[in-house]
Amino acid sequence: MTEHDPEFARDLLRGAEEIAQFLYGDRELRRKVYHLVATSNLPVFKLGSMICARKSVLLKWVAEQESRHTANRRMQA
Repeated sequence: MTEHDPEFARDLLRGAEEIAQFLYGDRELRRKVYHLVATSNLPVFKLGSMICARKSVLLKWVAEQESRHTANRRMQA
């Protein structure tokens, strides 16, 4: 990452509302984001007191969750 990297800025989600919009399509579901942060390994970090996430990292995390779910279903069958 270089200083003033515009790609990083486009990839960054600032706050639970932006993360909720990205994950659920609804900024009002920010409490679900806080719940995921508290109960799962949702890949977030803090800038000061604000939780943040990178879109690219969240997409990878979702894909991993899908793969894990698919593998578990195969093992149960």
